[in-house]
Amino acid sequence: MSIPQTMTYVNADGAGAPDVLKVATGPVPAPKPDEVLIRVTAAGVNRPDVAQRQGSYPPPPGASPILGLEVAGEVVAKGDAVTAWSVGDLVCGLANGGGYAEYCAVPASQCLPWPKGYDALRAAALPETFFTVWANLFQMGRLAEGETALIHGGTSGIGVTAIQLAHEFGARVFATAGSDEKCAACKRFGADAAINYRTQDWAAEVKTLTEGKGVNVILDMVGGPYISKNIRSLGMDGRLVFIAFLQGSKAPDVDFVQVMVRRLTITGSTMRPRTTAQKAAIADELRAKVWPVLDAGRCAPAIHATFPLAQAAEAHRLMESSQHIGKIMLTV
Repeated sequence: MSIPQTMTYVNADGAGAPDVLKVATGPVPAPKPDEVLIRVTAAGVNRPDVAQRQGSYPPPPGASPILGLEVAGEVVAKGDAVTAWSVGDLVCGLANGGGYAEYCAVPASQCLPWPKGYDALRAAALPETFFTVWANLFQMGRLAEGETALIHGGTSGIGVTAIQLAHEFGARVFATAGSDEKCAACKRFGADAAINYRTQDWAAEVKTLTEGKGVNVILDMVGGPYISKNIRSLGMDGRLVFIAFLQGSKAPDVDFVQVMVRRLTITGSTMRPRTTAQKAAIADELRAKVWPVLDAGRCAPAIHATFPLAQAAEAHRLMESSQHIGKIMLTV
C-alpha cells in the first residue's frame, strides 16, 4: 500500500476550549530510525490531551505538536534501526504526540501487539492507561499480592485499569467515585469496596474498611484537599503515588510527622517526559506480565464512547464533563 504525502489530522488552533480543535491537512510524518509509522485506525482521548489543548501541558522537545498519546493500527513503514516489527504488523503504541491523525510515528519500543481477539478500538484503549498504571501502581507503588490499594477516580480510564490490574494481581481494592452508578461500576471492575465521595467521607470509610490499619498504596489524580487525607489513610510503610493534580498540587495542612512515624513514601510521575528507554522497559514488563492476562480475555478496557476523528472537540467536552465510565476513543 502506498503512503500518501498528506493526511487529515486534528489541529489545536491556539489554546482554549474544545472548539479550538479543527480538522486540518498536513504532511504524513516520516519515521525516525527507531520509529514505526502506523496507519491509525483508532486513537484514545486522555486527560493530558485536554491539558495540552488548554495550554498547560506542552509536548516535550522533538515530539509532534499534534494531540494524541495512544493509537492502534497497521505498521506501514519503519526506520532503519527497527527490527522488532515488520510492515503489515498490527500494533498499539504509546505515542509521544501525534495520535489524532491518519498516520502517527511512534518509537518501535513503545509499541505492543494487539492482544488476542482485539480490534483496533480496544487495542488503542490500552497504552496510555496501562503504561501509566503499571509504572506508578506496580513499579513505583510496589503494590504486591495480599496488599490493599485505594484508587481515586475509579471510573476514569486510569481508574478502571488500576482496579482491574490490582484485583488481577491479588490486591484488595478500594475505589472512590462521584456517584452510586460509578461506584457500582467500580465493583464490577473488581473493587472490593467503592466509596461515593459526594455522599461519604472517603477517609473515614477507608479507616473502617481497614479496621484502622490504613491501606498500603494510594493512586491519586486529584491532589488538593485529598493530599492530607491520603497521608492519614496510609498504613505503616504505605506509598502515596501522584499521577495528576486535578484539584491542585498544594496542601498547606499536611502534617509530615505522620510520614516519619509510619515510614511513608510519597512519590509520583508523569509519563510523557520519560525517555524512550524508560518507556521501553515498561513495555517489556507489560508484554511479559500483563499481555498474557489480556490474551486470556481478562482486564479488558471499558470503552464508554467513540467519536469520529472530526468530532474530537465533542470527545473533549465529554472528558471534561467527567460523565464517562472508562475510555473515550476516536476512530480514524
